[in-house]
Amino acid sequence: MRDAQNIKELYEMRPHYMGLIFWEPSKRYVDPNIVVAVDPSVQLIGVFVNETIELILEKVINYHLSGVQLHGSESIEFCSKLMELFLNKNLDIKIIKAFSVGDSFDFSLLHAYENHCDYFLFDTKGELPGGTGKSFSWELLKNYNLDTPYFLSGGISESHLQDLEHFFTTKYSEKCIAIDINSKFEISPALKDIEKLKRFKTRFYQS
Repeated sequence: MRDAQNIKELYEMRPHYMGLIFWEPSKRYVDPNIVVAVDPSVQLIGVFVNETIELILEKVINYHLSGVQLHGSESIEFCSKLMELFLNKNLDIKIIKAFSVGDSFDFSLLHAYENHCDYFLFDTKGELPGGTGKSFSWELLKNYNLDTPYFLSGGISESHLQDLEHFFTTKYSEKCIAIDINSKFEISPALKDIEKLKRFKTRFYQS
């Protein structure tokens, strides 16, 4: 999100989270001069890719972020240092570590991240960081047996409503606390189709 009016309209829907992308190569990159109004009912999440801890802290403070999503190859040590920094500065900032899932994925590799992240996010594997607009096989999540809650991402659209309804009847959905929707609900990059979002939200909660 980066358009002031679009953000205002989205706030009225009361989503749990709203993302601001701070990775410059992204076509959804947030203009450094944008002023984003703060709505305490919506958690602002900053998305970063292999960024420095210093810049992340700067954005957290300047944009009143509630959380940071690390979408690059950030190490366990990096996540640990970032969490320690937030604690030392008495900042209640959630750390979401994103992982790209392909045709297969070894979830045991995430065990070492558990004490250094609040949430994981599972997205579809692509050539570049960020979303691909495509979905991965959610069946792979049968192999996820860690304690850390996760966000489900990856090209989710209105056409997935029936699949989502089934997904949330499965045991492996129990740790899923959020659905991350983005490109399939855009008029253009970073400009959300509010009516489509409203329709999806209504049908999702009815299913």
